[in-house]
Amino acid sequence: MTTPHTPELARLAHRYPVIATLPESARHRLFETARWARVPAGALLFDDHQACEGFPFVVEGSVRVVKCAANGRELPLYRVAAGETCIISSSCLLGHEDYNARGIAESDTVLMLLPKAEFDALLAEPAFRNFVFHLFAERIADLMQLIEEVAFHRLDQRLAGQLLGKGRVLHVTHQQLADELGSVREFISRLLKGFAAQGLVKLSREQIEILDPAGLRRMASEGRHE
Repeated sequence: MTTPHTPELARLAHRYPVIATLPESARHRLFETARWARVPAGALLFDDHQACEGFPFVVEGSVRVVKCAANGRELPLYRVAAGETCIISSSCLLGHEDYNARGIAESDTVLMLLPKAEFDALLAEPAFRNFVFHLFAERIADLMQLIEEVAFHRLDQRLAGQLLGKGRVLHVTHQQLADELGSVREFISRLLKGFAAQGLVKLSREQIEILDPAGLRRMASEGRHE
């Protein structure tokens, strides 16, 4: 853990406006007790069955939260960008439970960790409590959408949707797409070859060129309105 400098405190306040709404005494306790860390891309921040040590504020970078199976496959749950919070951390703190997912830094990341005792104390402040539960509601909605996607939409539909909205040329590997969709590379490669045979995309090394976005949109939307 590192000691924060004034610019980092300013970025923290900018990313999390709720801090400015807290009483001065609460802000002072927050700054005094918080622990800071700089972690490199790919660093494991927490894992299944680990104790949750505090409430994280992401000041820079982003964290990918995934659920891991015994066979090594991962299902991406959500990302925590700067200014957001991790609801699994919140639920573990509130329920006094260990983590049941894995958090990995997607890029070089700056974190402020609020110890559990101070998190509990700040929940008595209406502004902070509303902030935590508002983000809970937003993230639960995201997770419900993920459940719908996984349970009710075919993998080819989900892959077609994943390719859209990122420009004409995507610089991405088949493994990265598989990780995003909670699948395995072989399945994704097979589907992409099928897309290429239909003239929807053109494949090359670590690159996918979108040839027929309208066709991909039709595929992605199949069955959604049934």
